[in-house]
Amino acid sequence: MKETPVSVQKTNKLVQSISLVEPHLNLVLTTDEDDDRPVYIAGNFNHWVTRDQKFLMDRVAHGLYHFTFPADFLYPDELLYKFTRGDWSEVEIDQYGNRTENRLCIDHQGVRSEHVYKWRHNWLPYKSKFLPKVHLISDEFEIPQLNKTRRVWALLPHDYDTATESYPVLYLQDAQNLFNENAQYGNWEIDKKLAVLSEYNIGKIIVVAIEHAEKERVIEYNVGATVLGQGQGKQYIRFLSDTLKPFIDAQFRTKPQREFTGIGGSSMGGLVSIFSGIMYPEVFGLLMIFSPSLWVVPKIKLSFLDLEEPKDTRIYLYAGGDESATMVDHVQHFKKRLLKKNFANQLHVRLSINEEGKHNEIYWSDEFPKAIEWLFFSTKED
Repeated sequence: MKETPVSVQKTNKLVQSISLVEPHLNLVLTTDEDDDRPVYIAGNFNHWVTRDQKFLMDRVAHGLYHFTFPADFLYPDELLYKFTRGDWSEVEIDQYGNRTENRLCIDHQGVRSEHVYKWRHNWLPYKSKFLPKVHLISDEFEIPQLNKTRRVWALLPHDYDTATESYPVLYLQDAQNLFNENAQYGNWEIDKKLAVLSEYNIGKIIVVAIEHAEKERVIEYNVGATVLGQGQGKQYIRFLSDTLKPFIDAQFRTKPQREFTGIGGSSMGGLVSIFSGIMYPEVFGLLMIFSPSLWVVPKIKLSFLDLEEPKDTRIYLYAGGDESATMVDHVQHFKKRLLKKNFANQLHVRLSINEEGKHNEIYWSDEFPKAIEWLFFSTKED
């Protein structure tokens, strides 16, 4: 473990002081990369929750942290754990940027000195061997509901060709801005984020990316008569549910049931995704809604919650505090309306707000893997 002399001196002093007074297991952590973010311990003792306040480490000095397991802690036979900055996107990695294996301990007392060389930032760096296979389904996929054609892509798990399993599917709007390195306003980097998720044995899904209609984007994503005028959103949503989804299910190894089928987007793409869940709750059970243009329809009707047989639905909502004067208020109000009508407790909503978030791809990129993990790979209680 390479440290500066000062770090070694502080560490040794801390370890000695702990050994004199603490009969319980203690972890002492040093790190080469330190900042103001807290450090948590996630492991098999707390369901690998990455921001568990009960396992928040004390910051003793710059690059030096300490944690004492409580007297009533129930030790598993093998204590497995990792250090995080509060999210899997900020988990520890080695000096070369590789994923680290779980740390293991069988002791119930004493002091263990640990070291972290680096931390992931926004799920990066990634390993190219885990990148999804980007498959162009068609340059001119027919949209009979609108008498148009559109470019449609599928991002398949990196080992799709050698595996036999079937996968959940996420339909995403605005494909031009999802993985295109030359996108005018940047991109979500979903290919890179999916690569990191796959490295951690989660995130194996099929993403179907539908390009927007360029100058007619707003019209196509606008549902019904709104403050923007008459839109074509209903026809576009029927294309997604009645034409595109059956095609995808026939061509690829998908899990076609609603509980494995998601839809999402940002801004107007987020709005049309909300309406997709409203119009076709029997098709889309997972909604990824980033910075939705709720101002277009402030009194949006939530008719999908009035089904005679309510179905489990998961909705991940995100808003940035620096997007507009009303974005956060609109999203918070929307969540309240959703939960107010959640009479069967079958609607699960996760609201994420970044007070510094702006209305652009950089922040949606940061939120994407968090939404994937919660929507597709976590329990209802998470």
